[in-house]
Amino acid sequence: MTYQHLLVDTDGPITTITLDRPEKRNALAADVMAELLHAFREVGRSEALGVVLAANGPVFSAGHNFGDMAGAQLADVRRLLELCTEMMETIQAIPQPVVAKVHALATAAGCQLVASCDLAIAADSAGFAIPGGKGGLFCHTPLVAVARNIGRKRALELAMTGDPIDAATAADWGLINRAVPDDQLDEAVADLIRRATRGSALSKALGKRGFYAQVDLDQPKAYAYAIELMASSCMTPDAQEGISAFLEKRPPTFTQRP
Repeated sequence: MTYQHLLVDTDGPITTITLDRPEKRNALAADVMAELLHAFREVGRSEALGVVLAANGPVFSAGHNFGDMAGAQLADVRRLLELCTEMMETIQAIPQPVVAKVHALATAAGCQLVASCDLAIAADSAGFAIPGGKGGLFCHTPLVAVARNIGRKRALELAMTGDPIDAATAADWGLINRAVPDDQLDEAVADLIRRATRGSALSKALGKRGFYAQVDLDQPKAYAYAIELMASSCMTPDAQEGISAFLEKRPPTFTQRP
């Protein structure tokens, strides 16, 4: 597929998907989200071991394109939000770790996009906001992802005030993994995706799937699910290779893919 609003580049085991609509502040218009959905599905089926989500221009993403919503019918807005949700959930459904590389402001559904990635690093000059609380349309769907990262009180502060937070605060609150000086962003993202993709690719994929399946369950159900997943995972050749390599004090050789 030829993308109009994205750049997709593969360098060795890592694929980078870059929002490339800077003149529109990388707003998540319907056609942009459709391209993101397709791109993540494609990379999810590929041999890539990890994914970086980046953006070009002065804003990481300004969130939904209000032009898609102005004067729209209920069914049209519902379909738009369903597309957005499908795209966000696909990021968490693909087997590869996904790292958001946030160089600038991420607002509303753009903040939701960062929150939906498995990991995130931001430049010190970046900012984050879910600004619907300042206007007439509350950020209901962005709040789903954001609250699952930072907890209720902080999520509601973001949503109700609409005020932005800086990258250091986002790191302190748990919205991102860390904030780094702007000139160290590339290096920090490369280091994190390298560390997040080492080891067995199959084990990593099972781990990612298992995390999202159990994290919102109550503790007894979470343990019951995790016991079955870990027990069955122990039967895989890569798991047995890792155990043998540890006991034999040698480097492991992993061969399985998701």
